[in-house]
Amino acid sequence: MARPFYIDDEECIGDGSCAEICPECFTFEDGMTVARVMNFDCEEELIEEAMTNCPMQCIHWGKEN
Repeated sequence: MARPFYIDDEECIGDGSCAEICPECFTFEDGMTVARVMNFDCEEELIEEAMTNCPMQCIHWGKEN
């Protein structure tokens, strides 16, 4: 399981690249204005790739408890 992460809704432009890279964790469908996290049980490498490829850099690691 990956570290906690989130999408900043105010920064997201709905590019959808995160969902293309890691569809197990992110969702973006027609009619949506921002991407959503739908699962946290993903490989960190894919999440980091989604973070790197996000044009707005709006996917961030959260704080661990």
